[in-house]
Amino acid sequence: MKKLVLNIPDTIDLDNNEALMAIAATLYEKGKLSLGQAAELVGISKQAFMEIVGTYGVSVFNHPASELDRDVAHAKNYIV
Repeated sequence: MKKLVLNIPDTIDLDNNEALMAIAATLYEKGKLSLGQAAELVGISKQAFMEIVGTYGVSVFNHPASELDRDVAHAKNYIV
């Protein structure tokens, strides 16, 4: 595993876990990490990562609204 050292000024109220979560969330959002990889980086379960990542403004649903609309329209064909 690679090691990264960040020098964060004491005037910034950010602990190691918060910094690591912010990095993992950003890399996940950019598609550099899978959900599982991001969770592993932080040292938490996938479920926990999914629950927390939203507080960083990142959605686990990376599908455009147009795809959702199409899927809903398609699903309506199967409703009896």
